[in-house]
Amino acid sequence: MSEAVLSPKRDAQICALIGTGHFLSHFYMLCLAPLFLVWRDEFGVSFATLGLAVALMSATTAVLQTPVGFLVDKYGARRFLVGGTLIMALSISAMSFVTDFRLILALAVLSGIGNSVIHPADYAILAGSIRKEFVGRAFALHTFTGNLGFALAPPTVALLLLVMDWRHALLLLGLLGVPVVGAILFQARILSDQPKARGTQKVSSRELLLSKPILAFFAFFLLSAMSGAGISAFLITVLGKLWETPIAVASLTLTGYMVGATCGTLVGGWYTDKKGGGNLMGFVTVLTLVAGGLLLSMGTFAYPDFLLPIVALVAGICMGSSRTPRDVMLKDACPPGEIGKVFGFVSAGLPLGSALMPVPMGLLIDYGFTWLVLPVVAILLVLSLLCAGGARSLSLARRMPVQPAE
Repeated sequence: MSEAVLSPKRDAQICALIGTGHFLSHFYMLCLAPLFLVWRDEFGVSFATLGLAVALMSATTAVLQTPVGFLVDKYGARRFLVGGTLIMALSISAMSFVTDFRLILALAVLSGIGNSVIHPADYAILAGSIRKEFVGRAFALHTFTGNLGFALAPPTVALLLLVMDWRHALLLLGLLGVPVVGAILFQARILSDQPKARGTQKVSSRELLLSKPILAFFAFFLLSAMSGAGISAFLITVLGKLWETPIAVASLTLTGYMVGATCGTLVGGWYTDKKGGGNLMGFVTVLTLVAGGLLLSMGTFAYPDFLLPIVALVAGICMGSSRTPRDVMLKDACPPGEIGKVFGFVSAGLPLGSALMPVPMGLLIDYGFTWLVLPVVAILLVLSLLCAGGARSLSLARRMPVQPAE
C-alpha cells in the first residue's frame, strides 16, 4: 500500500471501528447479570438457572474461537466480523420478546456464537491494516475498549432499568450493534486482512497449534487469567478477613486495581511501539514481578486504609502495561496467514483461566487458608512469566518456514 493509504488517520479509523465492536462484545457479556433479580420474578427460575445464561454465552465463545479462527484465516476476517457482530447484537435484542426462559438460554448461545468471531477477526484485521510502528498502540486500544465494555455494562443496564422496563432496555442495547455493523460495512475498504503465506512450504494447523511456542503462549494466557480471576473474585474478601478492612475501602481497592489494569494497557502499547523489539520480555518480566510483589504485600502487611487503593492502582498499572507486549509477542510468533486460528486458540485460555480459579480460591477461604490466596496469585504470575519466557525464546528460535506476501 502507498504511504498515502498507510497513515495515522487510517490507523485511527481502524482502531475506532474494531474497538467499538470489541467494546460491544465485552459489554454484551456482562449486560445480562444486572437483570437477574428482574428475571427471577419474571420467569420464576433459580439463580443457578439465571447464571447458566451467562455461562452458556461465555462457554460458547471460548469453545468456538479456534474453529472460527480457521475460517477467518481461510476466507478472510471482514465478512465474519460483520456477521458475528450482527448475530451477537440481534440475539440480545431478541431476548426482549421471549416469554420462556429457555429461549433466553438459546439466544445466549447464539450471542456467544457471534461473540466467538471477535478476537480472531479483530487481530487478523489489525495485523493486516495497521502500520507496523502503531501496532502496539492499536492492540492496546483494542484491549482498552474491551475492558471499558466490561466496566460500563452493569451501571448502564442499572440506569436504563430506572427509566424503562428490561425488555425495552435489552431491545435498545442490542440495536446499538446495528449502526456498528453499518459503519464496518461502509468503511470496509480500509480494513485489510492479514498477509498470507507465500510458497508451498507450510506447517499443518495441528502442528502449529500444538507446537511448543504456541502451547507456551496458551499457558501464559491461562495462568494470567487465573491470577486475575483470583484478584477480582476475592480481593475484597481477603482484605476483610485478614485485616478487617471496611468493605468500602476494600471495594475501592479492587476498583483501583481494575482501573490501573485498564489504563495500563495504553502505557504498554506506547512502550511496545517506542521501545519494543528485544526489550519486550524484560519489560513484561519487571512489571509482572512488581505487580506480584505489591499484591503479595497486601496479604502480608496491614496497610493503612488510605494507602491500599494506591498500592492496588500501581499493581494494576503494572499488570495492564504487561498485557499489550504479550499480545504483540504472540502476533510476532504467528506464521503469516495464521493469526486467526492462533489468537482464537490462545485467547480461549482467558475465559478458561477465569472459570478455573474461583472455586479453588473459595475453598482456601472456606478452610481457613485465606492468607494463601494472594501468595497463590503471586505464584501464578511467576509461572506465567516462565511460560512467557519459554514462548518468546522458542518462537525466536523456531521461525515457521513461511514468508509473508509482498
